[in-house]
Amino acid sequence: EGTPPGKVLEIATKFSNRSKALASDGFIVYDIQDEPGRSSDATPRPFPFRRLMDSSPYAALLARTSGKQCLVYKCVADEQFDEWITTAHTNHGISAINVVGRVSSEGTYQGPTISDAMARVNATPALKFGCVCIGERHTLEAAQARGKPYPTEHLNMMRKQSAGAEWFVSQAIYDIEPTIQLLKDYAALCRQHGKTPRKVILTFAPVSRTKTLNFIKWLGVKVPQDIEESILQHERPVDKSIDILCDHLRTILKECAGIGVPLGVNCESVSIYKAEIDGVHELFRRLQRILLDARGSPWKVVWVDSSLLTSTSKNENGPPRQALEDDRDNGNKKTVGTVNSASNSFHTVAPMMMGVVLGGALVGAGVMLGSSVSGGSRK
Repeated sequence: EGTPPGKVLEIATKFSNRSKALASDGFIVYDIQDEPGRSSDATPRPFPFRRLMDSSPYAALLARTSGKQCLVYKCVADEQFDEWITTAHTNHGISAINVVGRVSSEGTYQGPTISDAMARVNATPALKFGCVCIGERHTLEAAQARGKPYPTEHLNMMRKQSAGAEWFVSQAIYDIEPTIQLLKDYAALCRQHGKTPRKVILTFAPVSRTKTLNFIKWLGVKVPQDIEESILQHERPVDKSIDILCDHLRTILKECAGIGVPLGVNCESVSIYKAEIDGVHELFRRLQRILLDARGSPWKVVWVDSSLLTSTSKNENGPPRQALEDDRDNGNKKTVGTVNSASNSFHTVAPMMMGVVLGGALVGAGVMLGSSVSGGSRK
C-alpha cells in the first residue's frame, strides 16, 4: 500500500518477464491480512505485517502485463465486501475469486459470514468462486478441539460446493496424511450424494530457514518435527524442502489415484527471501513434471505466441481454437494448448494454478490438466 503506480507496474512486469520461462496458466493474487487472531504472547507473528495494495487492481495489472488470468483471494472480514465485489468485477475485470473466511471465530470482525459471502458472489453474473480447504482441520485432534466427534472438513467442502464453489485451494502442505484422508473422505461423500467432486489445488511452499518455517507454522501449517530437522540440517535447506515436497506430491497422487477427485498444484513462497523465490520456480518445474507424468500418457509443453491468439475462446464457426499436435506414441491427436480469454468463466482455468511470490503479491502459474489438455499457454 502506498507504492507509486510506476513501481507497482515495475514489480508486476518483473514477475511476468521471469515467469515467461514457465509453462503457466495464470496467477493467484492473495488478500494478505494481519490476522491478529493467530498471535499471542507465546506465538507472536514472525514477520511484521505490511499492508498491501488491494488485490483486485494488482491482479488486473498482472493480467495485462502477463496476458494470463488471475484468481484473486478475498477475505470476508471486510465491511465493504459487497462494494469490493462490484468494483473488482466491473472496474478491474476480475472473473474468479477465492472466498476466504475469518481466521478465527474469536474477536470482532466486520463483513458478512462465509455463507453470506458465497451467496452474494454466486448471485453475481459471470463471476466464479472457489474456497479453501485445510488438511490440518481434518484430524481427530482438531475435531475434538471444536467439540466434534470426528473430522468434518469434508463436510465443509460439500457445504461450500453446494453453495456454488467450483474449486478448492489448500493451504501449504507439509504433513500429508490429513490431506490424503480429507481427499478420500471428500470423494466418498460426493459418491454418497451423487455429486461430482470439484478440483482441489494442492499448495506447496519451499522453505530455507527457521524464520520462514516458524511463519508457515504460525499460519496454521503443521510441519512434522523430523521434516523440519531434515530441512534445517541440510547443506542446502531449500533444495531439501523441494525434494520433500516432490515426494509428498508423488505420495498423494499414488494414495488418491482412482478416487475421482481432480487435482492441481499451487506453489508459493511466503517470504521475499531470494533463495525461497528461486526455489518456487524450481519446485514449479518439478511438480509440473510429476503431475503430468501421473496422467499415464505422453505429454509435452507447446509454447504459443499469445499475441497471435484471438481474445475469445470461441469463434463464430465452431469450438474453441486449440493448438493440436499429433501424439506419435499412441496415434491419437491430443490438445496441447487451449485458448481462453480473461473474460471467460474461470472454472476452466483456476483449478490448475501453480504459484510464486514476488514483491509481496502471491501469484500462480500452472498447466492445464484433464482428458484433453496436457499443457500450453493461453491468452
